[in-house]
Amino acid sequence: MHRAERLNDIVHYLRRMHRAVTADTLAEAFEVSTRTIYRDIQNLLDSGVPINGEAGVGYVIDKSYHLPPIMFDADELEAIALGIGMVSNWTDELFAVKAQNAYKKIQATLPAPLLHELHQISTFSAPSHYKIPWEVSFTQVRECIRRKQKIQFNYLDLQDQTSQRTIWPLALISFSPVWLLAGWCELRQSFRNFRLDRITEFTVSDNRYPNEKDKNLQAYLAQIKHE
Repeated sequence: MHRAERLNDIVHYLRRMHRAVTADTLAEAFEVSTRTIYRDIQNLLDSGVPINGEAGVGYVIDKSYHLPPIMFDADELEAIALGIGMVSNWTDELFAVKAQNAYKKIQATLPAPLLHELHQISTFSAPSHYKIPWEVSFTQVRECIRRKQKIQFNYLDLQDQTSQRTIWPLALISFSPVWLLAGWCELRQSFRNFRLDRITEFTVSDNRYPNEKDKNLQAYLAQIKHE
C-alpha cells in the first residue's frame, strides 16, 4: 500500500471507531511498524486533520471533519461497478435508478486515468431470465425496514399452505435468483425468512416496532451464524 493511500485509510479507520485507537492497533491493522504510525499521525496533523490523542494513549478524530474526495484503485472501481450492475439487474427500477445515480457521481469525481480504468472493466452483471418476479414493492419493503414499520401479508409456504403474517422487517437477503425478507414473526414468535415471490396482499402498518435486543437485526444475524 502506498503511503498516501495508508494516510487516507487511517482517517477512514479512525472515523469508524467510537473510542481511542492506539498506535499498536493501527500498526497491526495496516501491517506497518508503530514508528511508521507515529510518523503518519504527525503527517496528518501537519496537514490539518483534527486528530486528538497521543502516543501510548490512543487517537480519536473529530467526526465533523470532512474528508477529501475518495480515491479508488482499479480493483475497487471494478467491484463497485459490478455491485451497481447487480443492484440494477436484481432489485427494482427505483433502486436501480439510485444505483445508477451513485455510479454517475463516482464517475464525476474520478481523474482521467481512473476514469479510463473504469471504462476498461471486464466483470459484468447481466440481466437474467432466471429472475423470479414478485408482487411486493422492493423499495417499499426497504423503506419499512428503515422506518421500523410493521408489515402484514399473506404467505404461501413451500407446502402450498397460506397463512397471514405480521412481521417486524429486518433485512432483505439475496440468494440469487431468490430474495428473502428476514424478520421477527409475531405469529411464530421467532425469526423467519420469507420469499418475496410468495408474498401477496402486502400492507404497511401504521405501527412501528421497538428495537428489542432479542428481536433486532443483530440478534437475527447472531442466530443464523450459529445455525
